Amino acid sequence: MRKLLSLLLVPLVAAATLTTVGSPAAAHPAKPFPARIALPNGFTPEGLTIGRGTTVYVSSILDGAVWRGDLRTGRGSVLIPAVPGKDKAGLKLDQQGRLWTADFSGGGASVYDAGTGKLLAHYQFADEPGSYVNDLVITKRAVYFTDSGKQVLYVVPLGHGGRLPAATAFRVLSLSGPAATPDAYHNGIVELPDGDLLVAQMLPGRLVRIDPRTGHSRLVDLGGYSVERADGLVLRGHTLYVIRNLTNVIAVVRLNGGYTAGAVQREITGPELRSPATGDLLGSALYVVNGRFDVESTPDTDYDIVRVRA
Repeated sequence: MRKLLSLLLVPLVAAATLTTVGSPAAAHPAKPFPARIALPNGFTPEGLTIGRGTTVYVSSILDGAVWRGDLRTGRGSVLIPAVPGKDKAGLKLDQQGRLWTADFSGGGASVYDAGTGKLLAHYQFADEPGSYVNDLVITKRAVYFTDSGKQVLYVVPLGHGGRLPAATAFRVLSLSGPAATPDAYHNGIVELPDGDLLVAQMLPGRLVRIDPRTGHSRLVDLGGYSVERADGLVLRGHTLYVIRNLTNVIAVVRLNGGYTAGAVQREITGPELRSPATGDLLGSALYVVNGRFDVESTPDTDYDIVRVRA
C-alpha cells in the first residue's frame, strides 16, 4: 500500500512543481497597475474617459489639448495639440472610435478620430458669452451636452450606424422644472436605463432627471444629502459615483429601482483627491483626474490621474 501511494504521489508532486515553480505566470507575476499616473505639468485637466482596453483620454480646460495614455503602464503623450482659446471640459469615446469633446467657453463641441487625433466634425451651439459647454453623454440616437451657463441641453442626432450629421443639424432643448433653475451650473450627465438623463447641478448640490424629448425635469430624492460641487457622474447599474471637486469627496449613491431616489452608501476621501473633476470605471477601479481647482495653474503645477477602489 505504501509503495502504491508513493507511485501515485510522485506524479502529482512533479505536476505541482511544474505548474508552480516552472510556470511563466509564477516566474513573471503580473505587474499591478499604477495607483497614480502623472500628467504633464501645467496641463490643467478637466475631462477623463476610458476607451478600448486600458487606454485613457484626458482633456485640458486650459488650452484644449487631449492627452492619451495607458492605465497599465502609466505612460502617454499628447494626442490633440493645444489650441489657444479652444479649452475642453468633458469628453467621451463612441463605438465608432470617435472622441467627442465639450469645448467649454468655445460654445460648441468637436469630434476627433481617437486613433489619429484628426478633427472629423465641429458643432457650434452658441456664439454669445455666458455659454459653457461642460459635459456630454453618448446614447444610441444622439449626443447630449450640458451648458453650465444656460438652462438648456444641446442635442446632436446620430444617423444610421452612428453617422455624423451636418454641422447645423443640432437642436437646443430648453429645460423646465428644477433643471431650469438659474445659476444651477449644470455639470456631469449620464443616461439612465429608461432613456432619461441624469444631470448634476453643482451649486445647489442636486441631481435632476431630464426627459430628453421634452426637457421636463424632476429632482432625485437623496434624503437631504447635498452633492454640492458635483462635477463628474459615473453610473454602473444602480450605483452612482458623484465626483465633488472642491470638497475632495466622491459620494457613492445607491439608486432605487426607478432611479428616482438614492441613498448615500459611503464617501470616498483621502489625500490623493485634489479637487477631482471627473472619472471613469475600469473593472473594480474608479479612475479620477485631479483638476486642482483650488490652486493657481502655472507651467510647473503638477496634475495626475489616481485610482480608487470602487
